[in-house]
Amino acid sequence: MAEADVIDVNREIEKKKRVANYVVDADQHVTPPPTFWAEYLSPEFRELAPRVESDDEFDYVVFEGQRRKINLMQSQAGRTYKQYKNAGKQSDMRVGGWMPQQRLDDMDRDGIDKAVVFGGGPLGTGNLDLYLDSFKAFNRWQSDFCAGTNGRVFAVSFLTTVDVDQTIEGMREAKARGDVAVNLPAFPQNVSQFSKEGSVWQAMTGDPNGDRSYRDPEFDPLWAASVDLDMPITFHLGARVSRFKDKTNFLPDLPMGKVAMLEPIGILIYGGVFDRFPDLRIGIIESGVGWMPWAADYMDRNWRLQKYWTECDIKNPPSFYFDQNVYASFISDPVGVRLRDLPGCKNIMWSSDYPHSETTFPFSHETIAENFEGIPDKDRDWIIAGCAEKFFGLK
Repeated sequence: MAEADVIDVNREIEKKKRVANYVVDADQHVTPPPTFWAEYLSPEFRELAPRVESDDEFDYVVFEGQRRKINLMQSQAGRTYKQYKNAGKQSDMRVGGWMPQQRLDDMDRDGIDKAVVFGGGPLGTGNLDLYLDSFKAFNRWQSDFCAGTNGRVFAVSFLTTVDVDQTIEGMREAKARGDVAVNLPAFPQNVSQFSKEGSVWQAMTGDPNGDRSYRDPEFDPLWAASVDLDMPITFHLGARVSRFKDKTNFLPDLPMGKVAMLEPIGILIYGGVFDRFPDLRIGIIESGVGWMPWAADYMDRNWRLQKYWTECDIKNPPSFYFDQNVYASFISDPVGVRLRDLPGCKNIMWSSDYPHSETTFPFSHETIAENFEGIPDKDRDWIIAGCAEKFFGLK
């Protein structure tokens, strides 16, 4: 049997040496067992919840006539890169993905003081009512998870954009539960494009070719609510989805998914959203940051050249809004760290991506040391803690 098949991902891991006294992780994840749906879905949907079947090698999620293996890409913490495993059992996942005390233990091992978690769901269903309810179910579970972390872990709710009033309602519910932000698909969703096959990815991507846009007045009440509630909005990748099960195309896809996050930001900037709502905070999560100064400079130049015929009458150059309204997170990006003083790169946040396949756990402080070699402590501490605290309102 291959080593990857027998590795104990929940073995004891030695606590690592710190290089910084205080770290706020801007992007961690939760990986609840599929059985949670039966408890957290609304009562009328619980009999439709996924169930789990097992054989000697795999656990399977059984749902709406399909039987698929448990996906382990979302939980590689506890493995080395050479021990990567794409499918297996729930026991192949580190329990810090869904057990609060074990999450805190792993944060202590890795030198993380506070963290913001993203989860999302939803169910891959063709039943629109069940689909919408699954967002609420996941968000409630995630908030309950965070409630058990002694004020160290904070939730970001995933919301739909099928109906703006429903999105605002979800934002208010998130605020009431103590969540610190809400995540939207990179582009508005379109009910006419809803399908079982695309339902999960629509939660991240929406409909990039649809007739709705975040620049439209339809979404102004949402931006106003975000400002009034002091609830920042995030886009967690999604503008381009990587083919994560495709060995041939996965690696070429990965960097394109990062820079593709410029599109929703460009729509908001050129659409005048930040002029109408100057206190709106938008975060692009897991986007990387080294490309952002180039983007800000390129957008400034072309706005000056093209603003007349395009009738783009925003009040300031695009780089102004990057520095006023846009935040971004990275896992390892020493290039971006060195460009931190340039327009477009001033609001950047470090993250570990625990427990996903790119995670720095349990070597996060080694990654921090590598990324910030020769960087003044004041600048380092802003990027590994202060900026996330400001964006998410953690103090």
